[in-house]
Amino acid sequence: MSENEPPLTDTLRRIEDAFTEGGERVRAEPSEDALRAAEALLFAGGEPVTAKALAEKLGPAVDVAAVLMKLKADYASRGVNLVEAGGAWRFQSAPDLGGLFAESREAPKRLPKAALETLAVIAYHQPVTRAEIEEIRGVSLSRGSMELLLEIGWIRPRGRRRTPGRPLTFGTTDAFLSHFGLSSLDALPGKDDLKALGLLDPRAAAQLDVPRPSEDMAPDEEALGPGEDTAEFFTDHLDDSHSE
Repeated sequence: MSENEPPLTDTLRRIEDAFTEGGERVRAEPSEDALRAAEALLFAGGEPVTAKALAEKLGPAVDVAAVLMKLKADYASRGVNLVEAGGAWRFQSAPDLGGLFAESREAPKRLPKAALETLAVIAYHQPVTRAEIEEIRGVSLSRGSMELLLEIGWIRPRGRRRTPGRPLTFGTTDAFLSHFGLSSLDALPGKDDLKALGLLDPRAAAQLDVPRPSEDMAPDEEALGPGEDTAEFFTDHLDDSHSE
């Protein structure tokens, strides 16, 4: 750590090193107190916790990367596992025990076909405007599809296109990543993955380019102003004339 580097910055740098390719190295065993504190924060928070938030709670003397790796290993064969999704960490039931909750969990609402197609377009083409969604799908975009996805919390207004009219651009949320078990947009299935899952006809694959989305602002995109990044802002200004 350099003299001018803040302790928290150094902690987060070590976390990044530990969870990126080539970052593995011998690390000091975290203390029992650090493990217990992190365990309590992850269990009691009710929401996924980022490594940064853990570092702020545990202090710069604690190697948060080592703590997370130790807890992940300790819980790997337990009834709950420590997993990362959307850049945050949480405990969740082990995948092989999902059948235990089949009767007690309320079945999730099945998204209409139009909403599923809209979600797929936004996920793979973000940042994308409403007009671009309609062009890709080849049909008008309904108010209901966008409102449903906004209500679920899987999409969000993320910017404005630097074109006449400055249309809103849309992207997916951390809730979308968490629900589908994705650590980032880079984990979205690519062309080979879609073929392996039987979701893409091999004959059509050669003609199809599966885009790779980005969470960064596009060169022709600008940030939203205060209050423009809420679902309410979009639905309040949604044109009712589209009717699919």
